[in-house]
Amino acid sequence: MAKKTIRIGGASGYWGDSAMATPQLLKAGGLDYIVFDYLAEITMSIMARARAKDPAAGFARDFIGAVLKPNLADLARQGVKVISNAGGVNPRSCGEAARALIAEQGLNLTVAVIEGDDLMDRKDQLSVREMYSGEDLPDPARLASINAYLGAFPIARALAEGADIVITGRSVDSAVTLGACIHEFGWAADDWDQLAGGTLAGHLLECGPQATGGNFTDWRLVVEDIDTIGYPIGEVAADGSFDVVKPQGTGGIVSVGTVSEQMLYEIGDPQAYIVPDVVCDFSGVRITQVSDDRVNVAGARGYPATDTYKVSATYGDGWRGGTLMTFYGVDADQKAEGFAKGAFKRARTALRASNLGDFSETSVEVLGAESQFGESRRIDGAREVVLKFAAKHPEAAGIGTLLKEATGMGLATPPGLSGFAGGRAKPSPVIRLFSFLIPKDELPIQIDFGDREIDFEAAATETFDAAAIQRPTPPPAPIGDGEMVEVPLIDLAWGRSGDKGNKANVGIIARKAEYLPHIWSALSEDVVAGRFAHFLEGGAERYLMPGPHAINFLMHEVLGGGGVASLRNDAQGKGYAQILLDQPISIPKAMAENL
Repeated sequence: MAKKTIRIGGASGYWGDSAMATPQLLKAGGLDYIVFDYLAEITMSIMARARAKDPAAGFARDFIGAVLKPNLADLARQGVKVISNAGGVNPRSCGEAARALIAEQGLNLTVAVIEGDDLMDRKDQLSVREMYSGEDLPDPARLASINAYLGAFPIARALAEGADIVITGRSVDSAVTLGACIHEFGWAADDWDQLAGGTLAGHLLECGPQATGGNFTDWRLVVEDIDTIGYPIGEVAADGSFDVVKPQGTGGIVSVGTVSEQMLYEIGDPQAYIVPDVVCDFSGVRITQVSDDRVNVAGARGYPATDTYKVSATYGDGWRGGTLMTFYGVDADQKAEGFAKGAFKRARTALRASNLGDFSETSVEVLGAESQFGESRRIDGAREVVLKFAAKHPEAAGIGTLLKEATGMGLATPPGLSGFAGGRAKPSPVIRLFSFLIPKDELPIQIDFGDREIDFEAAATETFDAAAIQRPTPPPAPIGDGEMVEVPLIDLAWGRSGDKGNKANVGIIARKAEYLPHIWSALSEDVVAGRFAHFLEGGAERYLMPGPHAINFLMHEVLGGGGVASLRNDAQGKGYAQILLDQPISIPKAMAENL
């Protein structure tokens, strides 16, 4: 009979996350699973380049050396199962490394590897268009990686077959948690509400301490003990509801604010959050503070899954490079802008002399002069700034020319140039993202146990119909029959932002339910688009989430290409919520006096 609850620790949110998480969670005890998320589009392209140089590379090696090696015996002793997408573009090699380590330590653990996401061997046969722009697939010779986002049911099958450690290639981030839930509770492919709840649990765990106070609007509540911040634990029930907690004695905080912010992180339409196993509706989710550092999450709804997998390809598209310099003194921002203008003029002269052609894109940002705030900036004449200038060029030599000529101006600059000494920056490849859909029945999935392989077949169910979504009624317009005053949005709300390719979202959560109508009234799509007009090349969409008293804004073509395809200082929109939280909101004076 299924357990009443299972306890899952989230130990990694990206490739490079702290190695302190696993021993911290094991010390807490009582866990059934520890899950690790390592992958992003940028990570996949890096791993693909590593595999091109070494056929045995292309996975998160620190998962083997920094996670399993020092903790494997304790994991085995406590009976804690491990699920991770550390396999990257080479999950088989990652599985072999894990099995070799297990044998070396004399342990009896079974490793399963999920394969089937990698489509590079089919790159010459693919005839697809980009799912957002409609562009054709680039020349196959330029492709670095092609990987489908797999779901959770293959992971559940691997666990059912006796796996103690499950390693995947590219899977959706939440699948490592959902797979454990499916296995433990026996959820079927049409248990959509439960699958949505398990997906949300995975979404909250997948970024580690971002659910326990990291990147939190109210950062002052956690900054004093951020060095010992606790990694999140999800206590999941069979109905898909769950509590979020953290190990006792650790830093950070688990609150309605921290959990709500992470729920809205990197999502688009909150009523159509699509993963391979279910389409989730988070608009009615209820987030409740149960006790100190314990928050209950319930009310996720699910719809049938789509009949396609999303596939992300990465490909090379020229070169980029840039550097940072500091200026201080009177009119430091103008000095920085003058230097950047001179550097590009000198570099273009050198490019013409070498017949290299002009830059395909340039970027100048003066940090400290509020360049990130556009027309909402308040500083005029900063005394201390950081200049960031960068460019793209079809040839590495073109970027090398910019960096060389800018360095050569070191004795010809306006006064106040300084900087921490280091080597000159180098050109790096521009890696772009190309996303498309592929029918699920065209993608065979295998589970490799080292001594045997199993073909995975997904159960057939209904297919998602967008017409089934019912949009919530907007809150009534606030009544302004008394004196009104303006306050910054941060006084009324928490906020979190993130990226998806060249899109960014900003999630805004009202601190109290009665604030939501005022926020909704003030933050129209046009207002938000205007706030980000200096970045925004596409449009903005607004989604209401009555359950958590929240609004999610999705902005298209706002990151300058996103990831390593962008020249922006914030290429992933991680600070965009901070820009919007500065927006003035009109509220009754009586309400303002009680803030």
